[in-house]
Amino acid sequence: MPALPIFLRLMSRTLLLAFLILQPINAAALTVEDIHFQESVSIDNKQIPIRGASLLRWLNIFKVYVAALYLPENSSPNDALADIPKRLEISYLVSIPGPDFGKGAEAILERNNSPDVLARLQSRIDQLNAVYRDVKPGDRYALTYVPGQGTELSYNGRPLITIEGADFAAAYFGIWLGKDPIDQEMRNRLINDG
Repeated sequence: MPALPIFLRLMSRTLLLAFLILQPINAAALTVEDIHFQESVSIDNKQIPIRGASLLRWLNIFKVYVAALYLPENSSPNDALADIPKRLEISYLVSIPGPDFGKGAEAILERNNSPDVLARLQSRIDQLNAVYRDVKPGDRYALTYVPGQGTELSYNGRPLITIEGADFAAAYFGIWLGKDPIDQEMRNRLINDG
């Protein structure tokens, strides 16, 4: 009879220790620079887990924003630009005027896409650029792609526009996840690719 209470005490200690060991790992994956991201988000009525998060620095000095990428659980790092549900959520640490978003994206879109692809996408890129708003520290933009529906841009949780096309999603998410992204280290952390 005395063996059962000892066993239960050992099991409860083991479970408590496992919880304490795992807790910091989970919290660290969801918080960068004191910016918290949800463990998962709902995209088209499916829970999509966070894949990675990272800080972007300008000139390796100024902290600009923290981004988190959500991808389906069974996807590989190579699937980041595939026709699958995804969300890139960006929390800003500095103020940026709305018109600067399109200007900043232009050079990276050109690095990752041929002139023909950009010409085909230009009217949709212009539609997206037209709705960008000024941001201040703490504001968030999210790009959410739903296959067959398009890419929604939201500002502090409010939808602004949805742009159709898997081709648009691949090109625009390519700013962060493409072969020549805004920052290679950030890309690797977002897709959790070493």
